Amino acid sequence: MVAKNSGVAKNTVCLWYDTEAEAAARFYVETFPESAMGEVHRAPADYPSGKAGDVLTVAFTVAGIACIGLNGGTAFRHNEAFSFQIATDDQAETDSLWNAIVGNGGRESACGWCKDRWGISWQITPRMLTAAMAAGGDEAKRAFTAMMTMRKIDVAAIEAARRG
Repeated sequence: MVAKNSGVAKNTVCLWYDTEAEAAARFYVETFPESAMGEVHRAPADYPSGKAGDVLTVAFTVAGIACIGLNGGTAFRHNEAFSFQIATDDQAETDSLWNAIVGNGGRESACGWCKDRWGISWQITPRMLTAAMAAGGDEAKRAFTAMMTMRKIDVAAIEAARRG
């Protein structure tokens, strides 16, 4: 027997939020290209961390990845074991995305990582850094050493390090 397509992606990342899944989804859609809001589902009855009528799940796409935001309460916390890695084309795009996340209640971390105000980790990674690492040898070592000193990636500094 073949199941009918319900319109739900076969593989979807489910992200747990205390109560702000919809706000997070709207921020991601406004911030990242190739993102879109989907359906917002409300709880049909009371549940341990909410009431009937509260937003329970939010479907959205962030940078082409299908996601569901679940308002599940405070039982679980996000950590760096999961992150979105966003490839950027230049310093302007790197700055724009980084500044949007950090400027909206997020915080900086090291080596191009930052965390949004909901605790989701993001790697804002210029494509040229990935290319430098893939080059191997001394070029990769110099780029890696430079990256290790950074919070937000500085494209010009990585390019200088690649050249030696």
